[in-house]
Amino acid sequence: MTTTQNHTSNAIVQKVWSFCHMLRDDGVSYGDYLEQITYLIFLKMAFEYSQPPYNRDVGIPEKYNWKSLTDRTGAELESHYLALLRDLSMRKGLLGQIFAKAQNKIQDPAKLSRLVAMIDETKWTRLGVDVKGDIYEGILEKNAEDTKSGAGQYFTPRALIQAIVECVRPQPDTLIADPAAGTGGFLLAAYGYLEKHADLNAEQKARLKNGTFFGNEIVANTRRLCLMNLFLHGIGEMDGESPISSDDSLVAPSARKVDLVLANPPFGKKSSMTITNAEGEAETEDFVYNRQDFWATTSNKQVNFLQHIYTMLKNNGRAAVVVPDNVLFEGGAGETVRKKLLQITDLHTILRLPTGIFYANGVKANVLFFDNRPAQEKAVTQEVWVYDYRTNVHHTLKKKPMQLADLQDFISCYCPEDRSKRVETYHAENNPDGRWRKFSIDEINQREKTSLDIFWLKDHSLTDLDNLPAPDILADEIIENIEAALENFRNVIGALV
Repeated sequence: MTTTQNHTSNAIVQKVWSFCHMLRDDGVSYGDYLEQITYLIFLKMAFEYSQPPYNRDVGIPEKYNWKSLTDRTGAELESHYLALLRDLSMRKGLLGQIFAKAQNKIQDPAKLSRLVAMIDETKWTRLGVDVKGDIYEGILEKNAEDTKSGAGQYFTPRALIQAIVECVRPQPDTLIADPAAGTGGFLLAAYGYLEKHADLNAEQKARLKNGTFFGNEIVANTRRLCLMNLFLHGIGEMDGESPISSDDSLVAPSARKVDLVLANPPFGKKSSMTITNAEGEAETEDFVYNRQDFWATTSNKQVNFLQHIYTMLKNNGRAAVVVPDNVLFEGGAGETVRKKLLQITDLHTILRLPTGIFYANGVKANVLFFDNRPAQEKAVTQEVWVYDYRTNVHHTLKKKPMQLADLQDFISCYCPEDRSKRVETYHAENNPDGRWRKFSIDEINQREKTSLDIFWLKDHSLTDLDNLPAPDILADEIIENIEAALENFRNVIGALV
């Protein structure tokens, strides 16, 4: 993106966001405000596409098009906008999906008029896909910063997503899915990578737009944001079908096998439903996941998502999944799933992530990279490579956010072009602070509960008091650790209830 484009994006984001602060005084939350922007930007773009030189049939009747909003003010605008939302929510295709159960959350007609006027000032179809997407990403990120709303749980740090995609290098003519799509970050990063690195013909470009990306998102407003985000980046057609299902992806096996899964499943111990596995074991709650293809029964969402993601993969499919620490070390179902993954997939890489990079407090997470393989007698995984980007690493969301450059060493060590050329940076004598180290399957099998929670670096802050992090970073880390401990304690309580 050019400097001019970036300036344009930032200016529009700031303008849109400054208006949000005024609406906050009226009790309109960031999430509700973002939802209204979703509706209005979509209507404005649809109107632009219906005009020359595009002249597209966008499925919106003239009486409910964008001009019908700009021609009205006051109470008349408010009542017309309500009728518009109700009508469009019943339409077919992506249009109806965007406006499903839509409501007007801006009660002041004068402020609704101002918002319409502000969006009307921008010619959205004249902006490049990168600029439109960047504007929307910027607004989504600001929404995620509002930690009280809980929106941050749907927002994976963009630097992390980019690093993961740089490692897995999506290929043309493949199916890519995210069963916990959130606002669509992983799918968009894969799309951007393919656009930048693949020499696509016309047929492949059409398939990239309509037949490459799939996902699930059960939270209605988040799914709405995801669909809009994808559309602004060039994925999907206004009158086409939705690439993001509203179904709970854990309820049943995926309808399609895919080549690549990229996901950051929702954190949280308790599932709202019960899992019944092949052995007939079950925990009684209100609903039942009757998944005969799961290896273990558990109420741990992340462990269930790992099992589900495995079932989504083609014979040589690949996955990169963000999981919290407990998935790496807890016993019971967690241990069963780890052993199974090591046995039947090549679980070749683990990236240990630092604290202070997620909007949700107390999150200690990792990225598991694994490839499916045809069945064989011996364990498919023969060695696991671990990159420790947690010990002695200090990030905060405000003052020192994680950047893609911070993960560049990991990407280099990963060797995306040929993993057989990997070289350890750790050496017991020559480089005990090396962050990149491999462990054989025999070493891992000897660990208690086949734990993959592996670390070896010394925490310098425990031994070198002269090199402590800045006080604010230290305070943030203390809060992170307390939050993490509380979350673990809640998990224990949840398991006892």
